[in-house]
Amino acid sequence: MIEKFLHLFSNISYFHVNMLFILGIALFGGTIGGRLFQKMKVPQVVGYIVIGILLGPMGIKIINTEMVNVLQPLTYFALGLIGFMIGGELKKNVIIRYGKQFFYILLFEGIFSFILVAISVGLFGTYFFKNANLGWGLGLLFGSIASATAPAATTDVLWEYRTRGPLTTTIFGIVALDDALAIFLFAISASFATRIMGTTQNSLMISILHPLYEIGGAVLVGAISGTILVKILHKYNEEERVLAFLIGIVLFVLGISLAINVSMLLASMVLGAVVVNGAPNISKNIFKLLAGFTPPIFILFFVFIGSKLNFSQVNPLVFGLVLVYLVSRTIGKMSGAFLGAYVSQAPKTVRKYLPFCLFSQAGVAIGLSIVAAHLLPEDLGNIIIIVITSTTFVVQLIGPSCVRYGISKAGEIGLNITEEDIIKKIKIADIIEENAPLIKQNTSLDEILRNFSKYPYFYYPVVGNDKKLIGIISIDSVRHVFRDKDVGAFVLAEDILEPVQIKIGATASGLEAKELFDKYHIDFVPVVDENDVVVGGLEERIFYRFITRKQVEIEQKVLSL
Repeated sequence: MIEKFLHLFSNISYFHVNMLFILGIALFGGTIGGRLFQKMKVPQVVGYIVIGILLGPMGIKIINTEMVNVLQPLTYFALGLIGFMIGGELKKNVIIRYGKQFFYILLFEGIFSFILVAISVGLFGTYFFKNANLGWGLGLLFGSIASATAPAATTDVLWEYRTRGPLTTTIFGIVALDDALAIFLFAISASFATRIMGTTQNSLMISILHPLYEIGGAVLVGAISGTILVKILHKYNEEERVLAFLIGIVLFVLGISLAINVSMLLASMVLGAVVVNGAPNISKNIFKLLAGFTPPIFILFFVFIGSKLNFSQVNPLVFGLVLVYLVSRTIGKMSGAFLGAYVSQAPKTVRKYLPFCLFSQAGVAIGLSIVAAHLLPEDLGNIIIIVITSTTFVVQLIGPSCVRYGISKAGEIGLNITEEDIIKKIKIADIIEENAPLIKQNTSLDEILRNFSKYPYFYYPVVGNDKKLIGIISIDSVRHVFRDKDVGAFVLAEDILEPVQIKIGATASGLEAKELFDKYHIDFVPVVDENDVVVGGLEERIFYRFITRKQVEIEQKVLSL
């Protein structure tokens, strides 16, 4: 049955499957895959990539290379948004505080992975190709590519788990900067490698100056565009218009970067950094607005990454290169990250767990492998692309889980949450006092007054003998009684209670309570259990005091890391 099903799909012409269908099945399937993996305690980005593999040439072949190429602008758009949001993490105070730490870690993890991969591949290539020049040339190219870290898969895990703390800050800083280091190392390595292998066409000067142009041009494009966007944001505050300006400027930066051949990922990162530092107060809403827009784009991006992976050309020699590259790159990244963190006197959690968070590689690494392939004969070029594609598949699957392990052990999961997040997460039962004081309908005025003096509440639910809600008593209710001093001694709770129709369940969320307070403009709502028995009451001021206390607790935890 399964074979017939797969045979049916294999006979479907790619031309019969339109792009809307591809986008629909990729988005729908990716969402389901992400959710399934999330339930298995695996980052959802792995689910997106696996769904892409199933839909691509290695699976049921609904998505082919031609379709992915047609949808390349969508991939660029996703990279631009990712770059912009990473740049938004590079606030001025963060750079001042962690600048030295970023520099040392970046230098050590990038150089160590470069050196170890270059030496390992050089020795492997020299032995199996029986050609030292070829082996060490490939070693230099693979070493420079190995220094790159994919920001997309790594940061997606941080956003998914709402992380905050020194490890998270360091990860954002490193992935934002090390692609620039990788581009620079690649340009220098490529100039020497092509000379060693005798395949060069460019002068040494051009090879050295090009990465400076690519990095400098990206910084200039991002900085100018960011300055323009900051001026626009100070003039407009309507969400719809701001989102349109934001998406437009990101697309503009990507287009200009492609047109003048500079790094579009770096340009979009600079754009985000300029915006977050040029308009610090406004940018909070900007990034919140963008966070609600990006999930479908990111899902499609990772599904298409998975659909491009194809390992049909892997032979024993290529498999050996894959293994050597993976092992040496992993050792280089881990040891370099640890030593860089140690030398820069980074916090203990950074030293201990950062080495698990820098495995992923994708866009920049694959892009550099394609450039390398154009510099070499076709058979060698194909080997580089296959090795980098194969290793990308492995690290994209294990990398996010390693990041989750690191941030979990560092205790930073769930610390990047807003007041709204807390309200959605808490239950009413978390706020109300256990064995909360209730007033029965036949309670005397003296007893009622004792309650007001003993507890910090302005409102009390009034219940009958069955503990069902009858009404509420407030400070104002009691105050009115004292207008007539002669009757005060004879007053019972049932005489001064106020009728109330609105109540809330103890298992309801904080968001439901907030909606009641806002909709009915009330200061108090009785709380009942599943049997409609009153278990307490919730005052709006105590509700928000509880939220503030939770925020302070989270802030203190972040500062203690």
